[in-house]
Amino acid sequence: MKKKHFDVGTDGFYGAYWKCKSDSDCAMIAMIGDDSEDYLARTSVKWLHKLGVNVMTMSPGKKDYGHHNYPLERIEKAISWLKANGNQKIGIVGASTTGTLALTAASYFEDITLTIGLTPSDFIWQGFMQGKKDGCKEWPIEGESLFSYKGEPLPYMPFCYKHPDYWRVIEKETKRTGDMVNSRKLFDDSEKAHPVTEDEMIKIEKINGILLLIGAEDDVLWDTAKYIRRMRQRMKEYPYTCRLESVIYEHGTHFIFPESMLKTMLPIGSGIFMKMAFQGARKYPKECQRARLDIDKRVKNAVAEWKSRKETDKI
Repeated sequence: MKKKHFDVGTDGFYGAYWKCKSDSDCAMIAMIGDDSEDYLARTSVKWLHKLGVNVMTMSPGKKDYGHHNYPLERIEKAISWLKANGNQKIGIVGASTTGTLALTAASYFEDITLTIGLTPSDFIWQGFMQGKKDGCKEWPIEGESLFSYKGEPLPYMPFCYKHPDYWRVIEKETKRTGDMVNSRKLFDDSEKAHPVTEDEMIKIEKINGILLLIGAEDDVLWDTAKYIRRMRQRMKEYPYTCRLESVIYEHGTHFIFPESMLKTMLPIGSGIFMKMAFQGARKYPKECQRARLDIDKRVKNAVAEWKSRKETDKI
């Protein structure tokens, strides 16, 4: 696949543009994977190309596996480039932390008219870094948010555990449950210690076009089911114009990708990988697969509706 690479220093954002072989005036900003050109990013491009859309993959930076004060201006600049290069419609998709980023960006930039959040949160939390530090693989960064805008960190929920206790809690829960990673206690305890404020909530009512939220009850990284329910309630309390579709599965785990996307990522052994990653997938493999098959239909339908809808159409 041919691509155009972008760097922060020269272009204002880190990413790569992958033009679809078929003629398309629709582009998805995809934040799947740790780097805009890694294996997961490339496979997400292949999957989205089959849906007939151009793709801009984005990530914080080369070998930067954390999320801390990520400037929303980078998404804003990517949108401007996409629109200046033949794309009339802009969508965004993210999973996990980038699912939260997708919602946040869409709430700021009205040009985004399709937003897909896989296992997102409804609030912004403290920034973190990944790597190696004092025997820890991840740690929170004092005074930094997940995202920033116009040079200021966005309001965030602080973690109640500091370094190195932050990682020790994750490590202990992961060992106890047998999951690949389990950070739910970190988030639950932090929200108990610091109830999320209105300033820290993502203003999803400002999102335009189509908004698709997907999560599972058995997510062990955070309580995305609770977060999605709060977003549903928020939409009852605030005026909004988007078409909201949300679904919460009993079983699906944190890796709640469309089935055909997962098969693209892992042509052989996707089911085995899921069972190795999360206890929920080991206990309920058929239920998890059914969820992914349903997600497959929902995502494809949302993209098809978005592509066919005229900008003057009302949701």
